[in-house]
Amino acid sequence: MRRPIIAGNWKMNNTIAAGTALIKALTPLVKDVKDVDIVACPTATALQAVRAAAEGTNIHIGAQNVHWAANGAYTGEISTEMLTEIGVEYVVLGHSERRDYFGETDEGVNKRAKAAFAAGLTPIICCGESLEIREKGTYLAFVAGQIKAALNGFTAQQVAKLVAAYEPIWAIGTGKTATFEQAEEVCAHIRKTVAEMFNQTAADEIRIQYGGSVKPATIRGLMEKPNVDGALVGGAALKAADFSEIVKF
Repeated sequence: MRRPIIAGNWKMNNTIAAGTALIKALTPLVKDVKDVDIVACPTATALQAVRAAAEGTNIHIGAQNVHWAANGAYTGEISTEMLTEIGVEYVVLGHSERRDYFGETDEGVNKRAKAAFAAGLTPIICCGESLEIREKGTYLAFVAGQIKAALNGFTAQQVAKLVAAYEPIWAIGTGKTATFEQAEEVCAHIRKTVAEMFNQTAADEIRIQYGGSVKPATIRGLMEKPNVDGALVGGAALKAADFSEIVKF
């Protein structure tokens, strides 16, 4: 059985004070959850403080991005060592907002993921189609292409340990949520793609999240699907009560 993983992507929200307060509010609500990996992904400036606030709890900390280079002239970027130094364990890579607003590519996601693995970070690799691609009916091939590019050069053992996050772009921050069947279809196809690229063991072990306007009212139906192993949560992760309900699906 794959261990569920629920991650909250705070995006560009919460100062150090607000982020620390959110963790302190969340901690007692989820302290009895034993069978789910809980991850909070604050902004870079709040990472150290939020990590300190989560010390001794069952809440893990993830970053929202990382660069592939160890150091150098990359203004505005953050390295794997900067993250691991403060106890970050996960990193979100290839989110559609990074791709759309900042020009990140599949090749860049691949390089960032390799750097993350080398540093002991667990990548949460995002993929997902636009509404236009969905309506054309080519979304399965598109998502498979993203996965193939992101995992190029990895070993089966590495892939088995990472997390993939299917986030249909048309459902991110729009209030629209893919039906449980739509989420299952693509997550199953991601698993099939991994099996074809590597082996069935890697496909059976990789954890695949769904993301896109996940709410307390929708999480249970999503988690009942055999190929959905968790959720990458946006807006609802900014409210302790809502996020805790999602975690306790």
